[in-house]
Amino acid sequence: MFIHPWDAALDDAEWQAWIADGHDFGQLSVNGLPGQAPLVVPTHFTTHGGRLLIHLARPNPVWTAIEHDADVTFTVIGDYAFVPGPWRAKPGIPPSDGVPTSYYAAVQFTCRARIIDDPEAKAELLRRQMAHFQPGGDHAPIDAGRPPYGRMLSGIRGLELDVIDVRAKFKYDDHKSVEHRTAVADRLTERGQGLDVPTARQQRRRLARIGPWTP
Repeated sequence: MFIHPWDAALDDAEWQAWIADGHDFGQLSVNGLPGQAPLVVPTHFTTHGGRLLIHLARPNPVWTAIEHDADVTFTVIGDYAFVPGPWRAKPGIPPSDGVPTSYYAAVQFTCRARIIDDPEAKAELLRRQMAHFQPGGDHAPIDAGRPPYGRMLSGIRGLELDVIDVRAKFKYDDHKSVEHRTAVADRLTERGQGLDVPTARQQRRRLARIGPWTP
């Protein structure tokens, strides 16, 4: 992922807060076996102790690839929108000459994967995931020796992803003027399609922190 200086995360706290704010679904990318394409698996995840926690069905073809090469990438993308060219036209030129772009936030984790097969360890992983996704506790106990989850554990395998490196990108035209960014955020809010509103929210948040761009 190429990151211009003005698109970089301002600090680790920025991407950590963005992940914590409900961005808990991403894509696991695994090197394919020799002669095969990489495998990409969409999935929910949780974090614990500097690790990403995932579980997948046992028949998933990703396991053989991970056993061959445990170096993986996990990517989370959100708050994205297409920005039409006329919105980005410089003053004094025809709106049709403006160049469109995409706005988005993305965090890429470079990780070392560890497969979890022990039933109790898998149950503990599920308990941590459920504490995140169903914090109200409205589910049956997750115990390796009790139904309903106990008999289902053999059908899944767990993954702990030890995070080695993090690259975060917040692409919201931060190198352009305050007036330009404010106008685009207003237009995104007015259009209100797809993720336009959260995209505008990210642009305004960055604008408040950065102000005018200085290299």
